[in-house]
Amino acid sequence: MHYRRLGRSGLKVSEISYGAWVTFGSQLDEDTASDLIHAAYDQGVNYFDNADAYGNGTAEIFMGSAIKDLPREALVISSKVFWPTMPGPNGRGLSRKHVMESIHASLKRLDTDYVDLYFCHRYDPDTPIEEVVFTMNNLIQQGKILYWGTSEWTAAQISQAFGVARQYNLIPPTMEQPQYSMLHRDRVEAEIAPLAKELGLGLTTFSPLYFGILTGKYNGGIPKGSRASLDSMAWVQNYLTPERLDIVQDLGLIAADLGITQAQLAIAWLLRRKEVSSVITGATRLKQLEDNLGAADAIELLSDDLLDEIETVLGNEPDS
Repeated sequence: MHYRRLGRSGLKVSEISYGAWVTFGSQLDEDTASDLIHAAYDQGVNYFDNADAYGNGTAEIFMGSAIKDLPREALVISSKVFWPTMPGPNGRGLSRKHVMESIHASLKRLDTDYVDLYFCHRYDPDTPIEEVVFTMNNLIQQGKILYWGTSEWTAAQISQAFGVARQYNLIPPTMEQPQYSMLHRDRVEAEIAPLAKELGLGLTTFSPLYFGILTGKYNGGIPKGSRASLDSMAWVQNYLTPERLDIVQDLGLIAADLGITQAQLAIAWLLRRKEVSSVITGATRLKQLEDNLGAADAIELLSDDLLDEIETVLGNEPDS
C-alpha cells in the first residue's frame, strides 16, 4: 500500500481507503463489517470513511466496534455532518447547534475521543459560511476533530470558506470529497482539481466504480444482492443506460488485455491523478476488497497511449 499526503497537510492516508456508505447496516452485518475492516487494515489501509447519516448511525456503531482492538493512532477515521439525523428544524444542516450535537453523537457511536477528518457533507445555504468555519475551527481547538473539509461543494463555495478562514486567521478546509469516476468526471476535473492544486486541498473521492456499474456486473442484468437490487438504491437502475453499458463493455476488453479486472482499471485511472489523496472504495466480500486494493499495482500499466484509448472509449473528456 502506498500513502499520500492529504493535500498539503502533514497527514498521510492510504491511497485506497475503505468506506461504510450503503454497505454497513444494510448489506453487511456487524461481524462481516468488522472482518472486512480488519482485512483492509492488515493490507495497509489506514483511512476508513464514515458519516453520521450512513445507516442512520449504524455504520458508525459497526466501525466503532470493529476498531476497538486496532491501534487508534494508526487509523484515520472520518465522519460527516449535514443530513437530517435528529428531530426538529435544527436536526440537519451546518448550524453550530447541529454540528456540535452531531459530532458528539458520532464520537459516542464510534467510541473514540476524536475523528481525524470531519466533512461538511453538503453546503448549507441556510447557515452563514462564517458560522461554519468558526465552528470547525473550534472543534479542532477542542481536539474533537483534527482536520475539516467539505463534500460535494462547488469551487466557489470552497473558495469562500478559505477566504473567511484567511480573513479571521482560522483553519481552512484541508480536503474535499467529491464523487469522481470514469463516468462522472466533468465537475471534478474542470472545477475542483484546479482549485485543489491552487489551495493545497486533498481529494478523497467516492463512488469510483459509479455505483458498481464500472465493474461490469450489470452488463447482463441486475444480480441479486447487488446495490441496484436494494430498495434504497433502486435509483441506480436509472443509470444503467445502453450507452453506459456499451462503454463498460469496451472498458472490459481493455482491462482483459491488461490482465486486470474492470474495477482495478477504474480505480487505477483515478489514482493516476496527483490531486487525489485517496480513493474510497466499498466492499461486501473479501474478494471484492482484495480486488479493489489490487488497483494500486495497475497504475504503472496506464501508458499515455492506453490513456488515449480509454479517452476514446469514454468520450467525455471535459473541455480544457
